[in-house]
Amino acid sequence: MSLPRLRRPAVGSRTHVLTAEAVLVQQYGDLVRLAYLVLPPSLGKHRRVLTAHSLVQRALPSDRASPTPPPLPRSSPPSALPSAPPTAEPSVPAPRGPSATSTRTEADAPDRPAVPVPSGAYATGAARDELRAAVLSAALTHGRRPRGWPDRVPPPRALVPRLPVVIGLQLFPRSGGADEIVLGRALASASAVDRAAFVLRHVDGLPDPEIRGLLASAGVRAEEAGAAVRAADRLDSGTGTGTGAVAQCLAASDEFDACLLRARPTDLLRRRRRMRLGAVAAAVLLAATTVTLTGRDGTRSDEAGPTRTAANVTDPRDLVRTPAGAWADTGRVDFTAWPARGSRTRDGELLARALTAWSRPGDGVRVTVADATSAEAPPRPPQLLYAGDIGERATVLLYDGQRLARYGESRTPGGPRTLTVARVDDADVTTAAAVAVGTTGRSTRYLLAPWIDEAGTRDLLRPDEPTRPVDVSADGLTPPVRGTSGGGGGGGGASCDSGTVLRLRSSSRIVEKHAFLLADLGGLSPVHLTYTPLPGHGSPPPRQPREATGTAALLAWAHLACALDTHRDRGVRAVNAWDFAEQRLPDGGGRGVWTCSRASTWQGAGDVTVALRTPSTAPDTPARVAGRASSTAACGRFGQHVVSAAPWRSPAGRWYVLAAGSRAVTRITLSGDVTASRAGSTLAARAPGKPEVRVSARLTTGESLDGIG
Repeated sequence: MSLPRLRRPAVGSRTHVLTAEAVLVQQYGDLVRLAYLVLPPSLGKHRRVLTAHSLVQRALPSDRASPTPPPLPRSSPPSALPSAPPTAEPSVPAPRGPSATSTRTEADAPDRPAVPVPSGAYATGAARDELRAAVLSAALTHGRRPRGWPDRVPPPRALVPRLPVVIGLQLFPRSGGADEIVLGRALASASAVDRAAFVLRHVDGLPDPEIRGLLASAGVRAEEAGAAVRAADRLDSGTGTGTGAVAQCLAASDEFDACLLRARPTDLLRRRRRMRLGAVAAAVLLAATTVTLTGRDGTRSDEAGPTRTAANVTDPRDLVRTPAGAWADTGRVDFTAWPARGSRTRDGELLARALTAWSRPGDGVRVTVADATSAEAPPRPPQLLYAGDIGERATVLLYDGQRLARYGESRTPGGPRTLTVARVDDADVTTAAAVAVGTTGRSTRYLLAPWIDEAGTRDLLRPDEPTRPVDVSADGLTPPVRGTSGGGGGGGGASCDSGTVLRLRSSSRIVEKHAFLLADLGGLSPVHLTYTPLPGHGSPPPRQPREATGTAALLAWAHLACALDTHRDRGVRAVNAWDFAEQRLPDGGGRGVWTCSRASTWQGAGDVTVALRTPSTAPDTPARVAGRASSTAACGRFGQHVVSAAPWRSPAGRWYVLAAGSRAVTRITLSGDVTASRAGSTLAARAPGKPEVRVSARLTTGESLDGIG
């Protein structure tokens, strides 16, 4: 629309205010969604919902200035717009949500009588643009702090009480699916202006010139507005679902609808304690006031008690404790949302020994530090996650924002004391879902996150068998779970006897229908297993790994499970199995699938293994390893091209060199014992016996790519 700077009409224009009010009622849901998505995710869902409604309800223009007509969008002259009758009334908005019998709370526009729209369609459109600009301006400036404003104090606009006010309840939108999680993370990592451009494009369907105009009307500089539009393009490509799918997700998902809400009570025990403390504080204040008024002038006490500082990390009283229900109303679903659990969370002596062992471990403590993890003492008082008895040992689990520390001691005096420290920075809903709190032989007991609704185990070597349920205690502890073990998956026929992994399902209050797999590889945090399927014929390749719970994923992991043990105690965060190519095998050998499995560590580096599985092998036979590479970006977000080759003997007894590359490979070349070159992403060449070859490829960009092998 090439909007000039939108100005509120200089008042006296009662007609314009009535028009704006009618438009606000009609567009209330979309305006609230816009405000909700632009506001900082750090507010938490409850505060963001109430703030979004407050900003929209306060977006009406003033009627105390002299009237001036609203600015006209240059792209739509008044003559081109049909006029509405002066007394036209807005229709009642359709109910939001699936049905009138839903148990969710629906919050829509404030109750008010229908107001007449005393202007034409052009004035209505101008009022809509003005309301958008007002909502955008308020949402973009809500979190701004004056220079010198303390970081711990909320920004000035957040300190002013505004309607609506909700007491005793927490409101939050209904959770979406896995795609909404990806989109929510992408939006949370973007700036407020970038989120605004993204929402205006996909929810309101505005073209880029109109987006820049609205951002300028909201007080955004022209260069910032242009950069925000470009950032919206990057968000389109970074979410992994494509522009059309993202628009549909935003427009239809309950995850981002701040008018279709669910409600739950606040922490009832906490509220009761606060009421009691408030009554005690009021009594103390009254007594102190009485003493001050009746006491002698000049009487004071010069004695001061000892003060505690954050640097004193060995004092259990300074431990951070998260409320039990915080995980359901936060933008960070990670270890910061874990409450303190266990039967000994108030055992000051045990907690002091655990803190001392982490801060100043003595000779009597055996310390184990995971790869790429700092052994330094915590910089501030850590968060308490668990303290209790597990078997014959007392266990304390602590978190300092970057690392987990598990302290253990024998319940009998003089027994061994241990401390294990591992980094878990940037953990999320899956990698912060479980922690190993006790190991006996090949079995491990886990403490599950509070957002886990269902737990079970399944054997990767038997993809057809169902999940076996696991009983979880009230504190979130599992019984001993047998882990994976085996011969390393070298492809020489070695097998393993167990591929047991955890299968967990998140609460619908976090994300609906979200199940995932975790494997114990020796660390405190089990490893997240994911899967990227073959690109569909004629469709774009999947850009994001998905959960390894589907049929194709389980079949792929059945051939890779025995190789997981090669990553034990290596600080691995996640392993993704990417089926990057499918190849027709010679001599009627069927179809082979090439897989690149990437083990990503908490440090960021990754080791990859390229393997070929053929249809003649049993479901639990390890795939044939074609090549390995260490500390590489290959087969990851920043290494999306791969090519590899492997010798293979056909059912007819002939030897071949098979080679395959990812989607962008246009030509494959072999050198060494076999020399061959072929256009395309696969190659099969006859070979004398079991050959040694090198492989390279040409990409669609013209660049060359060395093979993994």
